Parts: sequence; C-alpha cells; structure tokens
Amino acid sequence: MTARPETPAKTHDFVGIGLGPFNLGLACLTEPITELDGVFLESKPDFEWHSGMFLEGAHLQTPFLSDLVTLADPTSPYSFLNYLKERGRLYSFYIRENFYPLRVEYDAYCRWAAGRLSSVRFGTTVTEVTYQNENEVYVVRTEAGETYRARHLVLGTGTLPYVPESCRDLDGDVIHNSRYLHHKAELQAKESITLVGSGQSAAEIYHDLLSEIDVHGYRLNWVTRSPRFFPLEYTKLTLEMTSPEYVDYFHALPEATRYRLTERQKGLFKGIDGDLVDEIFDLLYQKNLGGPVPTRLLTNSALTGARYENGTYTLSLRQEEQEKDYELRSEGLILATGYHYTEPAFLAPVRDRLRYDARGNFDVARNYAIDVSGRGIFIQNAGVHTHSITSPDLGMGAYRNSFIIRELLGSAYYPVEKTIAFQEFAV
Repeated sequence: MTARPETPAKTHDFVGIGLGPFNLGLACLTEPITELDGVFLESKPDFEWHSGMFLEGAHLQTPFLSDLVTLADPTSPYSFLNYLKERGRLYSFYIRENFYPLRVEYDAYCRWAAGRLSSVRFGTTVTEVTYQNENEVYVVRTEAGETYRARHLVLGTGTLPYVPESCRDLDGDVIHNSRYLHHKAELQAKESITLVGSGQSAAEIYHDLLSEIDVHGYRLNWVTRSPRFFPLEYTKLTLEMTSPEYVDYFHALPEATRYRLTERQKGLFKGIDGDLVDEIFDLLYQKNLGGPVPTRLLTNSALTGARYENGTYTLSLRQEEQEKDYELRSEGLILATGYHYTEPAFLAPVRDRLRYDARGNFDVARNYAIDVSGRGIFIQNAGVHTHSITSPDLGMGAYRNSFIIRELLGSAYYPVEKTIAFQEFAV
C-alpha cells in the first residue's frame, strides 16, 4: 500500500504509529468496528518481522492461538487458522500436530493480514507529534509532509537491537543477530566466529553455525554472562503469570519492587527453548565422535571491552565468579544481545504530556496509557517494568488490544478477561 494524504480537517479517533505484530493485531481487531476510525502509519515499505532470523525450522515460542486476533475474537477473519485455510494448508498444519508456527510462517501470516487492511499506510515515516490544547487533538506529521489528526495515539514502534556500550562505534563488520542471515556467508568465510549472548536467538545461531562447522572449518565461540544456558521456564502454573490477575498484582506493587522482580523474571521470557538446549548438546556429542570440535562455550563471562585491529576483534572478558579478566580473539563477531525500547524522537514536542517514573522510563498505567490524561496515548511492548512478562508476550497482545479498544470506545467491544488463573498472587 502507498501512503495517502489526509484532509487537514479530518480528525481520526486514533492514529497507530508503527506496525509490529501488536499494532497489526490492533488494526485487525478495529477493522470491523464502525464506531472507531483509525489509521496506522509504518515507515517500512511492507511488513517485516525479524527477517534476519528466519533460520530453517525456527519456530515461535508461543502456540498458534497467540496470533493477531484469536484470543480476543476466535471468529475473526484475520486469524492464523483462516490464513492457513485460504492458503490451502490447514490440513497440513493439522497433520503436523505441532502448535508452534514456524517463524517464517508467522511472518507470512502477518503480511497476509496487513494486505487485507484498509487502515494501514506503509512507507510513512512520522517525524513529529504535537498537541493542540484548544481542540484536544494530537497532530502527527510525516516525512512526506502529510498531517494526521487524532484524539488518541497508540505507539507500536517496538524495541530496537541493543548493542552493549563496549561495542558501540566498534570498527569492522560486527553484526547484531537481527541481521544474521543477511551476513551468514561472510561470517562462515572467516577463520573464527564469536557469538555473545544467551537467549533463544543466540542458541539458534550457535546451533546453525555448529551444524556446519566441519564444512567451513572455522573456530566457534559462544560467550555468555549468565552462569549457565538457562532454558525458558514454560510450566503451566508459571504461564498463569501471563494472566490479568498477575498484571493487576504486579502493576500495583511499589516501583522498586517491580524493577527488582523484572531482573529476576528474565528467565520467564528470555530463556532458551529446552528442546533446543538438548539438541545443541546432542550435536556437540555427535560432532565430537570424530575428535575435538573447535568450539568453546564460555559462561560467567561478561564483555567489558572490545577493539578491532587488522581484521580481528579482541574481546575483554571477565569471569565473574572467579573475578578474573581474560581476552578472546575472533575474526567474526555476532552480538545476540537482545532489544531495548528507545523513546521515539518524534515525541519530543509532547514530552510534557507524558508520564515518567523515577528511573526515567514511561510510567505505564494499568490501561497502557502513558499520558497525563490517562487515556490519550497508549503504548505497546514497552512495559516490562509495569506489566511484567506480559509486555513482550505475543499471547497477551490480543488481551492488551481488547483493553485499549475498550478505552478508545468507552465500552467493551471484545470481552476483557478479569480472572483466568487458578492461583492467587496477592493477599
């Protein structure tokens, strides 16, 4: 779709900025609601979701029910099952007997959904958001000179690849894991490759490179600050922490307590799929039958510095339990260091209307609003410190969007669950 200019006098009920899976889900859920008039602006020319990590066989860590719409509206025409039916693949998915869609399959599904929507404007880069007090309207301006007006905003710009401070402005061809597949061939031509990180993406890349290590003959290092390669905790009672009751409980806790819990709960959404951990061990065992494989797995090792000279990276590492410093040299360097939320620059003119906590992060209200009115600007996936592990969880996207839609309409269009857990979190 191409961007269409708006009539200056037109005021939308809301403008969504950014089109990742969460705002795309909101677009699908608001499409049939005649009482709501919204538009979604995305700077990219088409939908794109982690294309640099479409490794063969890589799948979501949540079941297909966590698609864009099903947990809010199982009858929606934008469901993953309806996508499969239209593509003639529903029976194949049924026979596969695996609830977890392939990552490339999920991306294709999202592209299919985006292509059916009338509210999406691709190739539209937002440069500034201002507020007109007299009309109580937000004015969104774009790079192409277009203007959109709305009573509400929904921010879905998502998280950006995080590069550790020690690696910023580093020379050479260091890459973040988000670009891995685009540079895989170049990496495999090097004599040595070092991977830094400990989450699912790091594990997928290590397994991929290890599987071809004897074909290309490189040395392969996997470095993590964690004391071990943590599996994702995915037991059913733990999954109840992605429930409305737990969000209520967590959000009501003191700010300092929430931040402390956020650090402790990383293994609940940043761990490695347990089956993949076992597959890596089995592959190491198999490869070592013919003799030692040139690979090292280094735990408890924090990256404290890095430099690049004559085609080689020298990494300064600290073994944190032994409190010893050491160095590691490598021609290739991959940073599987995750993603962090960065406040968009276009919000600068309305910062006085935004709420922040003591640490300078958005003070996200229970209803996902971040503005002083309590229902003017809503945000997707930037609230781990306020809404716990539900913030990045694909399975809670439909719930959050049902909540936001209720705030936009003033009444519930989709049922918003209140109690689903067997356990009690609060006294």
